[in-house]
Amino acid sequence: MGRSKLGGVGSRWGILGVALLVALLAAPAVQAKTILKLGTSTQPTHIYNVAAEYFAKLVAERSGGEIEVQVFPSSQLGSERDMVEGLQLGSLEMTLTSTGPMGNFVPQVKLFNLPFLFKDRESCYRVLDGEIGTQIADSFTKVGIRSLGWYENGFRNITNSKVAINSPDDMKGLKIRVMEDDVFILTMKALGASPLPMAFGELYTALEQKTVDAQENPLAVIHSSRFFEVQKYLAMTGHFYSPAVLLISEMTWKKLTPEQQQLIATAASEARDYERQISLQADQELEAACEKEGMIVTRPDKEPFAKAVASVYTTASVVKAIGGGNSEEGQRLIDAAIAAAK
Repeated sequence: MGRSKLGGVGSRWGILGVALLVALLAAPAVQAKTILKLGTSTQPTHIYNVAAEYFAKLVAERSGGEIEVQVFPSSQLGSERDMVEGLQLGSLEMTLTSTGPMGNFVPQVKLFNLPFLFKDRESCYRVLDGEIGTQIADSFTKVGIRSLGWYENGFRNITNSKVAINSPDDMKGLKIRVMEDDVFILTMKALGASPLPMAFGELYTALEQKTVDAQENPLAVIHSSRFFEVQKYLAMTGHFYSPAVLLISEMTWKKLTPEQQQLIATAASEARDYERQISLQADQELEAACEKEGMIVTRPDKEPFAKAVASVYTTASVVKAIGGGNSEEGQRLIDAAIAAAK
């Protein structure tokens, strides 16, 4: 009789177990959350990270939490070049980077690094958002990365610890940190400075220890990185307009559904417009903010600087690189960009 009771209980539990298993199998599968790590090289308060957090917010809201973008500022995931390489390898999903290291992966990007190519933001956007910018962005997929839009780093200005810069002559002999790009190096050499390529994460310490005398960056970077603590002079040269680009690994992109891809692309476009707006606002406010922090600000005539660096436009290696190895195509792109930027 005991056996029969136990058997009855066991049977009941067996029936319940089967019913539970059937119910679980019939229930809709819970979709695993998609995590996208997004790295930047700049401080948390910099416009890159403000825009990246805004992008993450849009994606989270519109995906109902199904996609989470995690933002890692301050080179936590490596230098800009390291992060782009991570996208190629599939070890990192996304980055928002300057165009400085991009010439090592897509040489045509060097076009946007030409000195004094753009006179204002409107001319920049005409080129970046037009046929030329689209053509270059579309070529990224050939090296395993995908552009989600041209963002903005801004017009670059020079800071240093030695001299107030009013003319190219004041640049002579200055040891200046530059990005890892031959256009930047050639430009600074043409101005008489001694360029030293260096990862951004190493820059503050190099300035503090006087390994380098000078650096060049947009105001948003200069202020958020607190370079005013280690640099006395700020020259508003605006010698380069520095775009930025939001990138996603092509491996990651292909794992997303078409609906997810569309959601991310739309959010990226909206975040780009937002980032450009706060970049403009930063430029309008931060010159005075740097001055308030004790920097001596000069506003030199740009024409002598532009004349001094004109040779960069005709350097054979630069023209060839911009054309992706084809000098004629490189010259065509340069001429087209100059025409579009007018």
